[in-house]
Amino acid sequence: MSRERLRPVDLARGHGLSTQAIRNYEEAGILPRSERTPHGYRVYTPLHALALRVFAALVPAHGHQTATAIMRAVNRDAVVDALTLIDESHAQLLQDRQTLSAVAKALRDLVPSGPSTPPPSGVTFVGPLARQLGIRPATLRKWERAGLIHPQRDPKTGYRVYTPADVRDARLAHQLRRGGYLLNQISPLLAQVRAAGGVAPLEAALTEWRDRLTTRGVAMLTGAAELHAYLEERRAV
Repeated sequence: MSRERLRPVDLARGHGLSTQAIRNYEEAGILPRSERTPHGYRVYTPLHALALRVFAALVPAHGHQTATAIMRAVNRDAVVDALTLIDESHAQLLQDRQTLSAVAKALRDLVPSGPSTPPPSGVTFVGPLARQLGIRPATLRKWERAGLIHPQRDPKTGYRVYTPADVRDARLAHQLRRGGYLLNQISPLLAQVRAAGGVAPLEAALTEWRDRLTTRGVAMLTGAAELHAYLEERRAV
């Protein structure tokens, strides 16, 4: 790579950034340290331009925080640390795909239910259900207040009684929370599913979720290619 001298503004213009952002990126370790003129002005090279391009490719793949950590590791020649961060990000993507599959399965198992449905055999209570899902009983009560689940009350004890349909709703809510959905997003989705007697209202959400994961996976490929080129250039310098 040539030793062409670049000003901060030269890097900034190519990426729609300010010169202050370029200085901030250097201070954050996203860019390697620049040389300085006798008057203290920063001087960049095409290697810095490549580093900036790599970072821009890593952000949609791994998120800003992880992309920053990857670049910091590479710029201090801790390549193993950078690869570990990438491995963890890939593992998270796989977990997200598995969560999506679990949500889709939970939806397929969902059947219409409502507060007036009499509790059939096989009911459970808040403690056992919380342990089954790996959450706290307080979380189930919070979901009830948010309208996600509608357990009935035992007329004698006043305890919450969860029917098999309630359990399925709780499982679905749990999977959607793992998928990043907020409580106020989950409640109307479950209500629509119950009212429609099927999973059609959530199909669009699942498709959007699946598309986001696919986009992230493709971005990882792009980021890997850019990072590989950057590593090769660093070795050649």
